[in-house]
Amino acid sequence: MLPLQDRVAVVTGASRGIGEAIARRLARDGARLALVARSESDLRRVAADLDALPLVEDVTAPGAAERILAAASSLGPVEIVVPNAGAEASHKLEAITDEIWEQTFALNTTAVFRLLRAALPPMVARKRGRVVVVASNAGLAGYPYTAAYCAAKHAVVGLVRALAVEVAKSGVTVNAVCPGFVDTSMADRAIDRIVEKTGRGAADARAALEALSPQRRLITPDEVAHAVAMLAVDEARGIHGQALAIDGGQTHG
Repeated sequence: MLPLQDRVAVVTGASRGIGEAIARRLARDGARLALVARSESDLRRVAADLDALPLVEDVTAPGAAERILAAASSLGPVEIVVPNAGAEASHKLEAITDEIWEQTFALNTTAVFRLLRAALPPMVARKRGRVVVVASNAGLAGYPYTAAYCAAKHAVVGLVRALAVEVAKSGVTVNAVCPGFVDTSMADRAIDRIVEKTGRGAADARAALEALSPQRRLITPDEVAHAVAMLAVDEARGIHGQALAIDGGQTHG
């Protein structure tokens, strides 16, 4: 018996990067998947590989959470929810417009809140479920030129901790994983910004990101996926309300 055999899981931002790695790991562990993303072609590629249900949705849109869960329920009761969709925002404070601030919170915080608001009550009623939010170590510490992103990720970690207390007696667990820089397109964009702003070469810029970790490397998507899968199994029920840093020791959550 696989550890997640036939358990229905919803993963947002599942068409590439961390989300794709999580989807592949949960599928390997036996889960039945509903995968959510805006990028239809990439999403359908991943879903076809995993015999998963593709749901093309913008998670920030009104009613998206309810539509996602209604569609996913066609596979059975939703028992695992992994809100992973997110995006960084890098600006000096004076360059952060109201629009940038609101968009950053809409994707990284409000969309997670809406999905959990819809998903948690049925889980609590069944006394069974796992929520693993993909946050960031920017939700555990502050970094320059990322005020909006850090604030949004701190907010989502706070949401996880509050909801964990609220549902603690139900058998449902709510946790967050907080990666540092992961070797994905998001890290590539950070490298490009360093090159643009400093004139350093791409290799030096990558080395600067790697140097943020005591392990002197970027985290792999599979490492994040492993942590999510670990938190999704029944044996992890004692891990609750945690913000697990996955960053080679850079921060301590």
